Amino acid sequence: MNTDASLVVEFLNTVNVEHGTDLLDDLEPWQRWARDHRLRADTPAAARETRDALRAAIGDPRLPRLGLRAPAEIVLGPEGPLLVAETVSEAVMAASTRLTVLGEWIRLKICPADDCLWAFYDESRNRSRTWCSMRACGNREKARTWRARTADIST
Repeated sequence: MNTDASLVVEFLNTVNVEHGTDLLDDLEPWQRWARDHRLRADTPAAARETRDALRAAIGDPRLPRLGLRAPAEIVLGPEGPLLVAETVSEAVMAASTRLTVLGEWIRLKICPADDCLWAFYDESRNRSRTWCSMRACGNREKARTWRARTADIST
């Protein structure tokens, strides 16, 4: 997975539906997360707005799809134009923009398992991966479908 995709996925997964935790609920761990990524932490409210908008855009069914405006600074350097970001939200939006330009945005997905909803980057060649993990969520869903199908047959 490229570094832009890694940053976006890690940011989107600062909320964990399965465990009912949200990194943005506690300022110290949120600021540590930002520092670990060599960025400045936004306010939790601003970060949550960015995260929720991006999660909704890639398919989180719990969230309404809303627009989001993000200022961008572009600097022309020796390597060409560069999107400059200081805060987490700016960096994630810049990374998302680069993924879009490269045609990779569609590889960002949300696991459809109601008890998971984990963001992941689909690295399959034909971009058809559905589950964050076939071993966990995919297998559970297939087992549920099979049990429901066999229950219908036996009744």
